[in-house]
Amino acid sequence: ELPRPGSFVTLVDFGLEVLATRDENGVFRAFLNSCRHRGSMVEQERRGFKSRFSCPFHGWTYAADGALQAIPMNDHVGEVDKSCHGLIELPAVENRGFLWVHPDPKGIIDADELLEGLTDDMDSWDFGKLILADETSYDMRLNWKLATDTFGETYHFKRLHRNTLATFFHGDVLAYHSYERNHRMILCTQVIDEYATLPESQWRINIGGFPVYFIFPNIILNVGPAGLTMVRVYPVPGDPGRSVSRLGFYFDKDLLAADPEMLKNRADGFGNVVESEDYATAVTTQKTLESGLIEHVIFGRNEPPLHHYHNTFRKALGMEPLELLQRV
Repeated sequence: ELPRPGSFVTLVDFGLEVLATRDENGVFRAFLNSCRHRGSMVEQERRGFKSRFSCPFHGWTYAADGALQAIPMNDHVGEVDKSCHGLIELPAVENRGFLWVHPDPKGIIDADELLEGLTDDMDSWDFGKLILADETSYDMRLNWKLATDTFGETYHFKRLHRNTLATFFHGDVLAYHSYERNHRMILCTQVIDEYATLPESQWRINIGGFPVYFIFPNIILNVGPAGLTMVRVYPVPGDPGRSVSRLGFYFDKDLLAADPEMLKNRADGFGNVVESEDYATAVTTQKTLESGLIEHVIFGRNEPPLHHYHNTFRKALGMEPLELLQRV
């Protein structure tokens, strides 16, 4: 996202206008994207490379470290102490290749706590070496938890994805491990059939399998042979029947240079399936739930991530967990 000093990105993921930068010393920083003069956004481009950010309203200019550097016609404006009128800084942490931002200036980011249970895995993947190759977003009529649910089982592969994912994944097969709030799933690709004849030294978990991580409460990491697809699912305030999913496709730059079609295949294959199959089906669920006639849905025992998703949400809201019911 921020590959070198001078790079920046703007985002509104959690309802706050944020400007994230990598300053001239390579330090990751984040700010409220708002001029300290009259509040206008100082940067409106999605991403790019700049060492200075100038407000389009009156030209107040800030460095990538947030410092206020210039005020046009300063003698007309009056005395302004530049040292205490820099951009409002937000807590920002770079950890294991991830860039974390807290929307509260007084907030605290504990990356190890956020990645609870998954830190060893994240260390092994070395995501920091990947580059952002493409991104897309889906603004659709479905609750954000319905969107998250679509990533929680492979029971539907042979049915919903029979002409797409089922042609190279084994459906109804899932290795699963849950932690306090996060979890890890390993899907099974059909390549694993060949591993019986190969020495273990040639086995690769992201080729014979497809690791999927859930980071509470709304992030899904999908690890493929050449990189990572990250899905961030956000509710739309005031409209529980709508959500926005942001997908980022990250690749090893050397592998991508050697095979440029890799990006198109991943973006088309993964992104289109999510939008036109998974989410399209969840939209129909949203419509039926809005009838008010459905008191509950059923999570089978072959869908353990869904049990975990919703009980972690309930616990965070101070609610009792749902019991697992079994017929004897």
